[in-house]
Amino acid sequence: MSRFSLRQLGYVCVLLGLVTVSGVSVAQTENTTSLREAREAAAVRDQQRLMSFLEDQQALEAALEQARSAHDSAEQQHEALQAQREEQTSQASELTERQSEQGEALSGLLDNLARHSSEVRNALGEESFLTLEEASLPPRLDEAEVLERHQLEMVVDRLAALTARTGRAERLTLPVADATGEVASREVVRLGDFAAFTENELLQRGEGDSSLAVMPRTPDDIGGLLTDYYQGESNVFAVDPTQGSVLEALAQQPSLWERFQQGGYVGYVVVALGIVGMIIGLGQYLYLMLVSLRVKRQRQSLDQLQTNNPLGRVLLRFEGMDKHQTPEALEARLDEAVLAELPRLERSQPMVKLLAAIAPLLGLLGTVTGMIVTFQAITVFGTGDPQLMAGGISQALVTTVLGLITAVPLLFVQTALAGRSRYLTHVIEGQASATLADHLESHPSHTTPAHSATVT
Repeated sequence: MSRFSLRQLGYVCVLLGLVTVSGVSVAQTENTTSLREAREAAAVRDQQRLMSFLEDQQALEAALEQARSAHDSAEQQHEALQAQREEQTSQASELTERQSEQGEALSGLLDNLARHSSEVRNALGEESFLTLEEASLPPRLDEAEVLERHQLEMVVDRLAALTARTGRAERLTLPVADATGEVASREVVRLGDFAAFTENELLQRGEGDSSLAVMPRTPDDIGGLLTDYYQGESNVFAVDPTQGSVLEALAQQPSLWERFQQGGYVGYVVVALGIVGMIIGLGQYLYLMLVSLRVKRQRQSLDQLQTNNPLGRVLLRFEGMDKHQTPEALEARLDEAVLAELPRLERSQPMVKLLAAIAPLLGLLGTVTGMIVTFQAITVFGTGDPQLMAGGISQALVTTVLGLITAVPLLFVQTALAGRSRYLTHVIEGQASATLADHLESHPSHTTPAHSATVT
């Protein structure tokens, strides 16, 4: 015992005390039958350990060193916690002092700034073109307890910047997502908070982030203004005062092709029949115009009859007739020659007239089928969502429109064909009657038997 100092013995006692406590805890976890037995067992173990330490000086030195390290670490942690406590106490007292110095006026100013800052952020958020730049919105001051100078300056500066941007047209380089979703940096023109666009496309705010995205469709009337304004050739631009509502409505208007597709299969059939009828009618009308030109030339040169026109063929046939027949027989033969030319002049007119009559009926068929689709949607989904019924209603209306649009031009074509063929028929009949009259006048003997029989 004399080999150890009192201080070393003190560390040994501390160590033994820690071991005793740990021994008690171990004894309790092992469910010992009594607390006394546990303490006696722990005392025996501690005594045995102490004796081993006294006999082994190196083990005792290691235990003492471990106890010193634990003691030093506990003291350092205590000092750090004490310093942190003093610092927090100082900050709390400083904040309390500064808050008391501000008084009600500055506290009210902080509340107003916090409210207005929140209102601006909520109003603009991620939907405004003014917030495309980073850190463009004023900071939130809801959790601020004391108004700092830099907070006041930041709120004022950012509000002033937002106000200035509302009246400026700026060129920016920003990431833009195209129709396929690919994002690339592009040069963008921003007109305050009203619009942002590239050279030929309007832009809208992306969903869930601060990027821009190309609108699904840019109206044609505005698309022409975009290019001129972007290139600096014009200072005229269409501004949507509703900040996108009107442009979105215009963008949703279907094009002519999309409107045509809404008619469905019935609409396709109606348009196909209309195209066929127009081709037939226009082809026949061109033929009649060519025939009219040839007939006109033939009337100017009756002494040189041609077979490329109906008038020439009728007169050639009259010249080949037996002129010794009665006038009635000659007239009948001449009428027969004129009637033989009418099918060529009047061909295609029944087909065009039939297609003009069928087109509205097919449009009515599309209307009925569209209404059936609409009522089926109402039966399944009810009337809560109008978009579910829009397809059937569109088909019903579009097919009716297509039927009328197809029938009206076909009626005009049929009328033009009928008028032109009737004109040619009258010309041929008139010229044939004139030729017959000239022949009868130049050969009066052919009429004598008839007159004699009449007199008798």
